[in-house]
Amino acid sequence: MTFASQIREHQARCQPHLAKLQMLTPGEAAAAHQGTVAAVRLETSAILAEAEAAIRATLAATAGSRKSETETFLLVRLNRLAAAADDAVTAAGGEDGPHLHRHVRRFDALTSAIWAVQHAVYSHGPPHPAR
Repeated sequence: MTFASQIREHQARCQPHLAKLQMLTPGEAAAAHQGTVAAVRLETSAILAEAEAAIRATLAATAGSRKSETETFLLVRLNRLAAAADDAVTAAGGEDGPHLHRHVRRFDALTSAIWAVQHAVYSHGPPHPAR
């Protein structure tokens, strides 16, 4: 399996979880229900696991002096995604539909950004050491 196909596979595994997360999110005016917290936590955790696995694959394939830069770059994005997941779970616990909706949209945008970075920067393989 090529490096780019590994990234695509992790991204593809995220898609059903993102779809479920969207279905759990009430509309702008609706209230979230109590069972939403566990479901939001489950879906965001699955997405985080796939993003982390893709990042680990990138870091494992990265060699040389650029590895530290790559690691910092990707881990900052992963930490931001994890914080957004926590915010979505907290919002689900508040049973405030519009608040949850905003946090799930943010989580979705950050998830898309991680995949965009992976594809744009690393789609042809991980960065090589500076010469």
